[in-house]
Amino acid sequence: MNALRSILLRRETGIAVMIVLFVIAVGIAKPRFLSLEYLRIILLLTPLIMIGAMGQMLVLVARHVDLSIGSTQAFAAMVTAMMFKFHPEIPWYLGFLVSIGVGLGLGFVNGALTTLFRLPSIIVTLGTLNLYRGLTFIISDARQVDRQYIPSALKAMSTTSPILGIPWIIFMALGVALLTYWFASHTRVGRQVFALGSNPAAAPLRGIRVNAITLMVFSISGALAGLSGIMYASRWGFVNPSNTGAGFEFQVIAAVVIGGVSINGGVGSVLGVVLGVLLLGCVSAALPLLGIPGTAQSAIYGAVIIVALLIDRSVRQRGIAALAAQRARA
Repeated sequence: MNALRSILLRRETGIAVMIVLFVIAVGIAKPRFLSLEYLRIILLLTPLIMIGAMGQMLVLVARHVDLSIGSTQAFAAMVTAMMFKFHPEIPWYLGFLVSIGVGLGLGFVNGALTTLFRLPSIIVTLGTLNLYRGLTFIISDARQVDRQYIPSALKAMSTTSPILGIPWIIFMALGVALLTYWFASHTRVGRQVFALGSNPAAAPLRGIRVNAITLMVFSISGALAGLSGIMYASRWGFVNPSNTGAGFEFQVIAAVVIGGVSINGGVGSVLGVVLGVLLLGCVSAALPLLGIPGTAQSAIYGAVIIVALLIDRSVRQRGIAALAAQRARA
């Protein structure tokens, strides 16, 4: 009974129940939502957010935030797309190395500014959000890289695969989630990220290199944003300096906080983030079907973030109260 009660009280269980209830409610109103067609739509809406969310989870767990991932995605995607445009002889798969490398470099800059100058990460990444977006416009001369310049093999990754016809992009997102789970749960460095977020003051006393961990999580976030950049080009077949990555940071943060990652650091799980991403995917797929305009999506994401923060605050307060009661009994 204690094990069952523990499972029922977990944040992940609550998110899973929300997904089921939401799908049932929309399915009753619009039975088409329960079809395989809409399952495919939901799955194709989630990979980019899931890839970005894994990096953002590590940043938030370390008690920071990366607001620049949308601009990082755009800059990495634009650099890679322009490479294909002006050098079509380059093998398409090398684009992954370029996009990830560009993202990693931009993420490292975020981490370096945060650690070297002891600046709040929210201010640093708010600045680089605009800086990286501006650089995207500069290198592209504010022009879109059209579909004919994106390699067909790259575009095919978002349409099919030999495995039941499920697009490769979905398998890549799941692979990133599994690697993040292994890193966070089964490596010493991954556990140090959680320890740093739980108690930054005590972390150096436990031998944790705070600056190195901070640089690492921002670099990982940037690298995964870069990966999502080339997958954006694969998914949509073009890269636009204005649209690519626009609002991506808010989608990712919404998924992460819904998934139970605390903005106060030290708390979070990959499973929770995956479920948060799936819930957002269900919401995004249901809006057009229910006749809700796409312009309302940002408002819904904002409301979801606020609700998730209120839930997080409530959970933390109950945890503190329970701990105080346990100490009083002892």
